[in-house]
Amino acid sequence: MSTWFDLTKSSDGQFRFALRTDDGTLLSSEGYEAKASAQNGIASVQTNAPQDERYERKVASDGRFYFNLKAANGQIVGTSPVFATQAARDAAIATTQKGAAGAAVKDQT
Repeated sequence: MSTWFDLTKSSDGQFRFALRTDDGTLLSSEGYEAKASAQNGIASVQTNAPQDERYERKVASDGRFYFNLKAANGQIVGTSPVFATQAARDAAIATTQKGAAGAAVKDQT
């Protein structure tokens, strides 16, 4: 399964990235004022994704499952969409762990 980062600029001028596969989005970033900051965020995901201890496994208020990926300093660098099951969330984490480090960046800015 191929994995890549989409780097985009939204209508509000913010730069964002998302780690994607052919099946959908694995995680998305916050908005960044500068493109270089978003690129640093991508590098942080690539560095931290292989490390299981960087994942914060969460349950949303509606009972669905998601995760945050954190940098070494504890800052969240990406948040997943919500998943119906814990198994689906955990599968998305496994895909992120395997694919993020080598994922190409598709710059769509």
